[in-house]
This record gives sequence, C-alpha cells and structure tokens, in this order.
Amino acid sequence: MLTAIVGINWGDEGKGRMVDLLSSHYDIVARYQGGNNAGHTVINHLGKFVLNLLPSGILRPEVVNVMGTGMVIDLQHLCGEIGRLREAGVEVSPENLKISDRAIICLPYHVRQDCLEEDRLGDAKYGSTRRGIAPVYGDKYLKKCIRMGDLLYPETTRRRLEGIVDWKNIMIHKGYGADTVTLESILEWLKTYGDPLKDHICDTGAYLTQALEDGRSVMFEAQLGALRDIDYGIYPFTSSSSTIAAYAPIGAGIPGRKLDRTIGIMKAYSTCVGEGPFTAELFGEAAERLRAAGGEYGAATGRPRRVGPFDAVASRYGVRVQGADELALTKLDILSYLDRIPVCTKYEVNGTVTEDFPFGDLLNTAKPVVEYLPGWHCDISSCRRKEDLPQEALRYIAYLEDAVGCPISYVSVGADRDACIKMN
Repeated sequence: MLTAIVGINWGDEGKGRMVDLLSSHYDIVARYQGGNNAGHTVINHLGKFVLNLLPSGILRPEVVNVMGTGMVIDLQHLCGEIGRLREAGVEVSPENLKISDRAIICLPYHVRQDCLEEDRLGDAKYGSTRRGIAPVYGDKYLKKCIRMGDLLYPETTRRRLEGIVDWKNIMIHKGYGADTVTLESILEWLKTYGDPLKDHICDTGAYLTQALEDGRSVMFEAQLGALRDIDYGIYPFTSSSSTIAAYAPIGAGIPGRKLDRTIGIMKAYSTCVGEGPFTAELFGEAAERLRAAGGEYGAATGRPRRVGPFDAVASRYGVRVQGADELALTKLDILSYLDRIPVCTKYEVNGTVTEDFPFGDLLNTAKPVVEYLPGWHCDISSCRRKEDLPQEALRYIAYLEDAVGCPISYVSVGADRDACIKMN
C-alpha cells in the first residue's frame, strides 16, 4: 500500500497531525520534497514537537522513517532537530531513520544567498523563509550541489566544492557585495554536522523497493500544499519543489511505483504564510479573533498567518491537482465561537463570477463571493464519534464535501492524537 498525505491549500493544513495519527497503520513514513522551510506540529504523550525535516512518523517507535531523494537537507538544522527529540526520549537511530544518498545538502551559503536576495527585493520580496530553499533547488538544477552520499567521500567532495565555492562567490561577493565564502569553513561545517549523520545515509530507493516486495506499507508525507507547488501553485509565490502527490514516489526514491491512495488535508478555514494572492483573506478584528482562536503562527517561522474563511474555489482546485481520493478536515473545533460561519464559494474576477481558480494576474484581482452557514456555538473538542457532533457541524462538513467534490473521511477537533473523528 502506497498512500500520500498532501496539502490541499497553501500549507499549514495539519498534515503532520494526520500523519502522526494514521502512521500507526503503516510500516514506513517517507518525506519526498522540501527542506526545513515549513513545520509539522505534532502533540502526543511525550509533548509538543515541531518537525521541519524529520518525517512525522519518527514519533512512533515501530515506524521506519525515510528522508527521500527530493529533499534538501540543512545538516545543522537536522542535527538540532534530532538532538531535541532524543532529549525528549524519542529514539532516532539508523534503524528508524534512513536518509537518501541522493538528497541535496542545503549549505550555509544557500541560506545567506536567500537572505541577501530577499533584502535586495525589499517590498517586492517573495516572502521566503530565508532558509536557503530557493537557492539550493536552483543550484540542484544547475548541477552545482553536494549530495548526502558525497559525505562518505570527503576528498571527492573537497575537489568538487573548490569549483562550486569559487562560482558561488561570484554571486555573493561580486553580485551582492557581501563577504566571500571560504572553502575551509564549508568543509568544517560538513564535517561537524555531517559526520553524526553518516550511518543514516543509504540508497533509500533500494530500501523502499525491498520493503514493498516484502509486503510493507509506505506513507508519503508532503510539505506545504498544492498552492505552493512550483508548477501548479501561485507562482512565483510558491516553494521551489513539487508538493503534488504524483511526485511522491519520485521524490522518495521509487519513481516506477504508483500511488494506491491520496488523502488530502484541508483546514476548516483558510490560512496562508508568506506573500502572494489570498482571495478570501480577512482583516481587522475578524482576522485577529480567528488567528487567536486557531493559534495561527507559522511552525517554522513564527510569523502570524494570514487567515480567512474556507475557500471552496482554491480547495476544489487543490483537490483536483492532488488527485485526492478522500479528505481530512482539521481544526473544525476552532470555528465553535462563530454564530455564522463564512465560506468563500466563488470568485468575482473583473465583474464575472466564476467557480474556477484563476491564473496569474486574474488571481490578483479576484474578490471573494461569501455565503454564511449557521454555527454550532458549542465546544466540540470532546467529540469522538460522528454522532457526537451537533447538526450544524455535520451540515458544515457536508457542505464542504459537496463544494470541493470529495468525501471527508476524517475530522480533527483538537490537537491531541485521539481528537479525531472517523466519518465512515
């Protein structure tokens, strides 16, 4: 069984929470793209964890976790993340964490370049997390990167880095006017943070292939959502990798395999971190109340998230490009304070009402068409069965199912592992 857990919207939908819940049914959890530019928050009996690089299955001792070929890995950040988990009593070993030898290393100069470019752009910035993601993916396709497997061959890595560092300094020193990068500082960084990870590095493609032949099941964990995909998102305000479910086997290391099931995650209202068009955005007191109720601050950056009502237009598009078979709806309990619940059902674009997600400049001019549903105005966080939910909540769920054209199989009513209702 190959299942992908993916975001339907702009990211921050609660994928980590659902991976943590559903991973009990899988042998392996594999991340297949992205770096430490977003976070998955998981709460269980050991505490609260924010995972930027590690797959969320790491919190289950019986699950093997894979960091796939399509990822970009900041070694220093990964070592820190592993250290914090171990301090909390979570086991992280070569037996339960395997890192692809083909995954790209995000180096300190990538982070530096990211910051320099965002500063140069000023008010026209893309809203980068300043963690080097765009520069390292750019270098990947320029074929000027170091991969995890290269850590096992230090002399070859040194020779390759000599030319790369000279090239990078043309941009950083002569382009931005910043201090040059030194080869020795990069080599020292690789040794300090790379050596502790060497035993985890392997051919994850071979490992996953053998696991599937042995009848084991794999869950693929995506970072961010459909609207941040480099090809299908709100370009250029996107990530630099493919967040789409179809990429999961490729990015994990088994490109010849096909998905059996795709579960899309969407929040009961809309949130967005970063720049770019966000048609249903709320402002003022209404936005502050929703942001406070949901604790809407970025797991990786701490930035306040932009918030708004559920966006049926964007979500329907996300369901389509993700090829979702079913959905999980998260944070339904957050809406309990509302007497009336707004839903963005359509967009008005240049005087024309549409249910289709617009392209490019048309999206920049889109205005939300909002309808209201009755609220339930009571605490639902203790509900554990469909029958426990008030009728107004059930009506809201059914309305969203119909609006996006995909069944909702799970409804989250709280952050705890068991605060989830299976709908069928």
